[in-house]
Amino acid sequence: MHLPRYGSFAGLSCCQLFSGRKRIGKTWSSLNTTLAMIQNYLLTAFRNLRKNKLHAAINIAGLGIGLACCLLIALYIASELRYDRWHANAGRIWRVTRTFHEQDGSENLHLSAIAPPFGTLLPQHFPEIQVITRILQNFGPVVSTEDNKRFTEQNSFFADENLFKVFTVPLVSGDANSALSEPWQVMLSETAAKRCFGDRNPLDQVVGIDSRFKFKVSGVFRDFPVSSHWHPSMLFSFSSLRDSVLYGERNLQTNFGNNAFYTYFLAAPGFDPDKMAARFPAFLDEVMPYKKTKPSQFTQLHLQKLTDIHLQSHHDDEIEPGGDLGRVRMFGIVALVILLIAGINYVNLSTAFSLGRAREIGVRKSAGALRSQIIGQFLSESVLLTLLASMLAFGLAATALPLLKNTLGIQISASLLSQWYVPLALFAVALLTGTLAGLYPAFFLSSFRPVLALKGNVAAGKNNISLRKGLVVTQFGVSVALLIGTVVIYRQLDYMQHKSLGLDKDHVITLAQNNALIPKWDAFRDELLSNPLVREAGRSSRLPAGRLLDELGGTSVQIGDTMSPLTVSLKMLSVDMDFVPTYQIPLAAGRSFSREFPTDTTQAWLLNEAAVRAIGWKSADDAIGKRLIYGGREDCFVVGVLRDFHFESLHQEIIPMIFFVPRQQNNLNAISIKIGGDTQAALAHIRQVWEKFNPDFPFDYTFLDENYGRLYEAEMRQGRLYMVFAALAILIACLGLFGLATFAAHRRTKEIGIRKVLGASVAGITGLLARDFLQLVLAAIVIASPVASWLMHKWLADFAYRIDIKWWMPAMAGGLALAVAFLTISFQSIKAALANPVKSLRSE
Repeated sequence: MHLPRYGSFAGLSCCQLFSGRKRIGKTWSSLNTTLAMIQNYLLTAFRNLRKNKLHAAINIAGLGIGLACCLLIALYIASELRYDRWHANAGRIWRVTRTFHEQDGSENLHLSAIAPPFGTLLPQHFPEIQVITRILQNFGPVVSTEDNKRFTEQNSFFADENLFKVFTVPLVSGDANSALSEPWQVMLSETAAKRCFGDRNPLDQVVGIDSRFKFKVSGVFRDFPVSSHWHPSMLFSFSSLRDSVLYGERNLQTNFGNNAFYTYFLAAPGFDPDKMAARFPAFLDEVMPYKKTKPSQFTQLHLQKLTDIHLQSHHDDEIEPGGDLGRVRMFGIVALVILLIAGINYVNLSTAFSLGRAREIGVRKSAGALRSQIIGQFLSESVLLTLLASMLAFGLAATALPLLKNTLGIQISASLLSQWYVPLALFAVALLTGTLAGLYPAFFLSSFRPVLALKGNVAAGKNNISLRKGLVVTQFGVSVALLIGTVVIYRQLDYMQHKSLGLDKDHVITLAQNNALIPKWDAFRDELLSNPLVREAGRSSRLPAGRLLDELGGTSVQIGDTMSPLTVSLKMLSVDMDFVPTYQIPLAAGRSFSREFPTDTTQAWLLNEAAVRAIGWKSADDAIGKRLIYGGREDCFVVGVLRDFHFESLHQEIIPMIFFVPRQQNNLNAISIKIGGDTQAALAHIRQVWEKFNPDFPFDYTFLDENYGRLYEAEMRQGRLYMVFAALAILIACLGLFGLATFAAHRRTKEIGIRKVLGASVAGITGLLARDFLQLVLAAIVIASPVASWLMHKWLADFAYRIDIKWWMPAMAGGLALAVAFLTISFQSIKAALANPVKSLRSE
């Protein structure tokens, strides 16, 4: 008879049933034992934390601050990496960029925008492009509504009807298929709609632009999130540009020189960007109307992923300033370093204070406790402590978020903290940190021999002491390195803010010129200068602290008595007769533009000294009177050479520049007004004159020195963050030092009592207790100073004009760390030195 292998218990023998029940019983018993053991571990851990309040408080505070820093930096990194990923097809959206090259093949210009014909031609030649869209930035138009509201709108763009097929733009009202399909339509962001029309329905309302054009509101879209590389407030229909008054159909189809159109496309699934990029040179040679030379020899198209723009794109004409992948990585390292310092605190304090628990361990081992059980006990204490620290960290991070925004200018969305995975990740990091930090103390404590432990004869051991000293040196070494970085960054920022730029940027007010003001300029300027508070007023195509673009036409230059090809790149700036005196730029040779020379508008150049050197003339005087063909101007001669000045930021070397006075004033977009005396009175006068000559345009001004300041916002933010992190690193390290000093004073209580009885002074005892710790801090300074100096030298290499790292910078950072460490140690040392020796010796 064969019993069934599967089915009911009827086929099982009594022995088998009994054996199964026995196994189940053992499993339940083992589980109950494990749960009871864990409960005992946690209960004992709570008792020990309550008993050793100082030890627990220092560890929880140190780990809590370290975990809070890590959490904030992790949120910052996450917010930086999230840019543009909110679009449904973010992984398939690409931007086309354009570069220009010198004759030797070196790149001299990389633009994020390209010429308008490419938007039509690319889909015709590359079938892997599913949809392409173009946007054109409309710089600072004056917006007006029918109820006479007027304001300057900085974030407006022309966008074609394919925008919504490429990007994910949630609409509040309107139809994505038709909202930008017709000329003279405009879509508003929610914020712009509120600003223009308040609580009224904006649909079909009329918006005026520069008092010349009228657009009908066809829809409202939600504001783009912070994590976007552009933030439009108004989107005008691209088809409006076909009107010759705005741009013209012919220019859209044939103008390969106006690289102002940001062009994005949605690629087909399985798209290979390398294969497409390899076909770009042949494409350019085919579609661009150049006969003398192949376009691919001086220009090239490139592809850029949408999700790479914010962190990896630093081109000459980005819509908005981007982030920096290197900076994100650096802060990631800082987070790990701070967590390392906090972990070192735990290891140091646990191994130090463990000697006071020797008898407890001896009793446990004598009662039959296994080493694995003692290890589990101490690991459970470590994990419990880090979990408490993680709760503190979460609260600190939530409190610090608004402070980061208001004081450091760092925007981290508070909604990130409410994501389910953030507390979970923090818990996991805390658990991992507690386990790793607790491993060494647990193994060290469990190694005590019961007999010696019960007698209290457990010594720290040379290896343990050496490890503790090494960890203290590591803590303070990292802290000193952060302090040195802070000093160098602030010195470099101070250097950039106070270095002579070669022009006078102080008390210069800048305004945007408009077409309505051009015919009235002379009268406008005369009335400005009628007030002695206004010293000078001039115009230019771009303002200092901006970027200049190359003129890409064929050029030649007079060297000796012959004309030779010009092989260098010059940056062009169109100015009026008053630009140079407004900025008080000194001359190296010749003269400036002047109304006394009518031919200056057709036949005159000004250069800077860098341009003279780049061209190859012997000196500034040698350049005067030389013929230079550039940008389509042929019969032009150098009339003056300006001293070198910094038009762009100090990240770049002084660029070779060429200046001219244009026949037409349309491209003199920027007004610069030099004032003196009472700033408020001068502004009031300028406003009054502006409103008289330009009543349809708001008086929106900036100060030039503020524009220069914005060039270094990223470095200033980095410096402030470095200072905060350095302070926190020192704080965490000093918490550990305070704990170790407390332990050392406690261990040497009787020694201190004997010394006092024998006549030792408070100062002498304080020095005795502080000496060992200060030697470790000095060792950390000696090790960290050359390493930090080398790293900061690498950081300074990004600046064309930079400071030298002087000996006093590491010395100042080290001195500060030493002073803070001494104060930390002295508090506990003086307390021990002032104690009554009778109390410490009465048991002897």
